[in-house]
Amino acid sequence: MREPALAPRPQARPAAYPFSAIVGQEEMKLALVLTAVDPTLGGVLIFGDRGTGKSTAVRALAALLPPIEAVAGCPVNSPRPEMVPDWARVADLSLVMKPTPVVDLPLGVSEDRVVGALDIERAISRGEKAYEPGLLARANRGYLYIDEVNLLEDHIVDLLLDVAQSGENVVERDGLSIRHPARFVLVGSGNPEEGELRPQLLDRFGLSVDVATPKDPATRVEVVLRRDAYDRDPLGFMGQWAAQDQALCAAILMARGALPRTEAPNTLIYDCATLCLAVGSDGLRGELTLLKASRALAAYQGASKVTRDHLRQVAPMVLAHRLRRDPLDEAGQGVRIARILAEHLP
Repeated sequence: MREPALAPRPQARPAAYPFSAIVGQEEMKLALVLTAVDPTLGGVLIFGDRGTGKSTAVRALAALLPPIEAVAGCPVNSPRPEMVPDWARVADLSLVMKPTPVVDLPLGVSEDRVVGALDIERAISRGEKAYEPGLLARANRGYLYIDEVNLLEDHIVDLLLDVAQSGENVVERDGLSIRHPARFVLVGSGNPEEGELRPQLLDRFGLSVDVATPKDPATRVEVVLRRDAYDRDPLGFMGQWAAQDQALCAAILMARGALPRTEAPNTLIYDCATLCLAVGSDGLRGELTLLKASRALAAYQGASKVTRDHLRQVAPMVLAHRLRRDPLDEAGQGVRIARILAEHLP
């Protein structure tokens, strides 16, 4: 008797959708690429409709980037054995390649889950005080993604502000005194109709972009076709876009190497200050971010010197969330920024 044919095994789903296959949303993709070129930019705030590819783009970019070299057993992804924190008690100090971390910070998360806390299981079973790392430890040297960031609880916002400022997570509780590096690219997304972001956290984001659902049928059809092709044959679809993703990865790595040599003339820094004064930006973080973003874009485009064209291209994403409100001006942010650029960077 003939045995029935076995059903084919389902294909393992790849980690992420190809970054190069994302349709449209060019400003969002550029902002994310710039943070990959210069992680010190301060992260990206993405506001817009649901289902516009915000979380997909973050995970796709992280998957696109080359893996990081880290100690195998280190919970904070230390690049060298001597940098492993004492509290980690790592047995395996060999160096391995790990994917660039992408950590989700969910709404309603507890403070202990974010910063880490006493390992209760070890305390009960062994009578030892040991630290259980939190999400900030896992995100070190990678990306921390917060969906609906404008709905995040205030005490968690305060924690993130402290860590974003220092690049270090400090835990003083339950008889523990722990500190570890926590340097990551912060990416937040949300819908502005569901609430505003606290000004203190808003200012910490280096770049901000608005995304919208495509309005023309052709673009919407292309999005659906690509997503359907990915869902039906993930490995085959990723193979079709592998060359484009590899080229983008190579361009990012070249830009990282060129970044320290990319010059920015003093006249351009004066332009940065002029624009920030025109939008009413508080403090000097706006000027610094404009300079860094312009330099990152120039390096990414292969230019040896930053020009006004680079500044014009990054200015909307750097200044939109720093624009001071004017009750007498009903124009949208984009219109006001365009007007300021036309006036001060003719």
